[in-house]
Amino acid sequence: MTEIYSHPVGGGSGAGAAGRPPLVVGIDAGGTRSRACLAEGGPGGRVLGRGTGGPGNALSVGRADLTRHLAAAVGEALAEAASAPRWRADGGELRGRVGAAFGGFAGAAPGAGPERGAELAVSCLRDALAAHGITGVPVGIGGDTEVALAAAPGAPADGLVLIAGTGAIAARLAGGRSAAVSDGHGWLLGDEGSGFWLGNRAARAALEALDGRGPWTALVPRVVAHFLGGPGGAGDTAGGEGSRGGGEGSAGGEELRRALAVGPASDPVARHLLGELVVTRAYAQAPARLGALSPAVVEEAAGGDAVARGLLDTAAGLLAATVRSLGPRPGEPLVVTGGLLGPGGPLLARVAERLADRGLRVFPVADGSAGAAALARGLL
Repeated sequence: MTEIYSHPVGGGSGAGAAGRPPLVVGIDAGGTRSRACLAEGGPGGRVLGRGTGGPGNALSVGRADLTRHLAAAVGEALAEAASAPRWRADGGELRGRVGAAFGGFAGAAPGAGPERGAELAVSCLRDALAAHGITGVPVGIGGDTEVALAAAPGAPADGLVLIAGTGAIAARLAGGRSAAVSDGHGWLLGDEGSGFWLGNRAARAALEALDGRGPWTALVPRVVAHFLGGPGGAGDTAGGEGSRGGGEGSAGGEELRRALAVGPASDPVARHLLGELVVTRAYAQAPARLGALSPAVVEEAAGGDAVARGLLDTAAGLLAATVRSLGPRPGEPLVVTGGLLGPGGPLLARVAERLADRGLRVFPVADGSAGAAALARGLL
């Protein structure tokens, strides 16, 4: 579904300021980060600048934070464009030429009320644009799958989308509107094969190894370091803001060294006590922080760890099954994006292999901000 919210174009900002061709702003606001681009308003217009901000899920991020994250992404895009030699002397003029904006938001559910979903998304996007002097322009709001599909070559309006980052969702779009959706149910009830799913399974695999219920794995020290703090723990880039393994409640250096020395031949009581410590730290954190462990799974799989490789294979199978539930047809475009499936993503080849029998045309895209810009051009 795409909701379009428009204001009359005012005199201070908008399309064709000073008779110049208009520019557009595209936003892809996901569960881990928000991305923005500033692009030319003509068909196939170039992207002039890009920027990033914090999480942008309109169902889980509050008004103040969402506005701040969007404003940061838009500000970076404007600054990058203004730093180019042709614009360096006149960054303010760029803002005056913005004629439309479109945002694709995870959690852009209609009818969820003014402080959640689509209404919150459009309000925060307007405020974020206004923070940079962009007012009185048409603003469009849609889902993250809509902008992802539009980011494929030729900005198709019909096709399939699979997003796998912190969460996971697949959708069939027809005429640019969502016709069917599979998963996207969040960490508690779904998001099968997502970054959260991988992180959760990594922690489980480590506990099974410590208990003796499962094979020993290189994920044990990675999980321990994540929850107790120290080298090898997950960093901020893995799971979005606030996902650092250390911080409040981190173990001291000596305690961490003793914990990392625990191995498959260690005393069962020592392994049990370490497992209990991991469990205690895990329950003291927000559940979504488990997603920060997903890069550890990727790295250990690349290093040959069988348990980590198995988790990646299982995740790819779950994501492929999510696409299959939409009844893919030969020749259809399938846009894949998100940290696990974008260009060079660790699950891209695995998922493509599991869907090879469907004859789909797979298009990996880095993010949907360029697709959002393409949809913004339709508002000019």
